[in-house]
Amino acid sequence: MKNFLLIFLLFFLGCQTYYSSVQVLPPHIKVLSVKPFENKTNIYGLEEMLRLEINNELLKDGRFSISGDIESSDGYIYGEILYYILQPISYGENFEPQQYKLRLIANIYFVDRKDNITLWQEPNLEEVLFFSAPTLPGGLTEEEAKKNIVSNLARKIYIRTIEGFGSVSGRSYKKVP
Repeated sequence: MKNFLLIFLLFFLGCQTYYSSVQVLPPHIKVLSVKPFENKTNIYGLEEMLRLEINNELLKDGRFSISGDIESSDGYIYGEILYYILQPISYGENFEPQQYKLRLIANIYFVDRKDNITLWQEPNLEEVLFFSAPTLPGGLTEEEAKKNIVSNLARKIYIRTIEGFGSVSGRSYKKVP
């Protein structure tokens, strides 16, 4: 019995847990910028709202300087907003929408200006928000829902940029060259 416990203890102590390494920004990147997004939807101002929210997330972090000029930055984020889809998902007694599903999909890229390479790209990064109609308790207007979903997407982009390239996943192919 003692031999079995000794073997089990040695086996248990010999096992190590594998942790994937976090891919962080290169040390030469100190100044970040957010290039204006291309808006392929019919929702006016969505691209500027997303750019400002990403800037806010980066400013809250405080580890990097933020520049409004791409040329003076060490790295920058850019992308294109592909889809903004608002769908009613449940209806009330008089066929008025009671709940909605809002989807925002974007292609996002991060470029290292010094080495002139795309460090990471995430096609079809998606954020989904379910919310109740504004006539119900706790409900949101479409404008409030839009602000929430843009804020959530900006947070994902921040996490992907600062805390590691593998920390967020889109709906399709993800690449770190």
